[in-house]
Amino acid sequence: MAHLLITGCGNMGGAMLAGWLAAGEPATRFSVLDPALPEAPLGVALYRDAAALPGDHDAVLLGFKPQQLAALGSGLQGLTAGRNVYSLLAGITCAQLAAAFPQASAHVRVMPNLAARINKSPVILAERGLDAAARAETFALFGKLGSAVWLDDEAQFDLVTALAGSGPGFVYRFIDALAGAAIDLGLDAPTASSLALATVEGAAMLAAGSDASPATLADRVASPGGMTREGLDVLDRDMALRRLLTETLRATAAKGAALSRQG
Repeated sequence: MAHLLITGCGNMGGAMLAGWLAAGEPATRFSVLDPALPEAPLGVALYRDAAALPGDHDAVLLGFKPQQLAALGSGLQGLTAGRNVYSLLAGITCAQLAAAFPQASAHVRVMPNLAARINKSPVILAERGLDAAARAETFALFGKLGSAVWLDDEAQFDLVTALAGSGPGFVYRFIDALAGAAIDLGLDAPTASSLALATVEGAAMLAAGSDASPATLADRVASPGGMTREGLDVLDRDMALRRLLTETLRATAAKGAALSRQG
């Protein structure tokens, strides 16, 4: 792919663009179409109006909100004709993308998270219409943002999005709750916040670099009859934490399905 046009460069689109640039991709490989973006990174062309685009792009990344597809889709058909369409629109299926952009060469659902900015994001991909060469090129491009994964069963996309796309939000909430619990028990807020963040950061890095599963690592921390085991017993009682997170992912995935119906 020679040139990617990013339409709507908000939090996620901006994180992806920053990640690509950090990975060494030249700024001239990207253009942005966004009437509200204050400025683009140095060397990336920013356009406020589609009429001003030179039309030299080879693919289009849809970075606006899924609820805007009906309003914006028709105006983008000329920009997508004969080009691959990459979509960040949560809940919008490949079939819906094909209906909205019938002249596009192929339609690809893409779901990263904000860690794309630091090249540490999982990137879930599902496609319709890519040939083998374009599939490999797509995998290479999005793999620069972390670790790309093809999802062969698109029906699972909402669930995978809930886990890997929305997951950072749940982790942030856990960090905040861990600090908040310490504050409730008497620790000062700055110390609690700093220790909670450092604890989760270190644990995640250790888990990522270990051959052992997180469950095994938890058991290694917890000596029989010790302090950690006492706390784990609370989390494990009646599978409380597991049940809470199951409900969290179920609600998040259901929202993706609802967005699809709206689209």
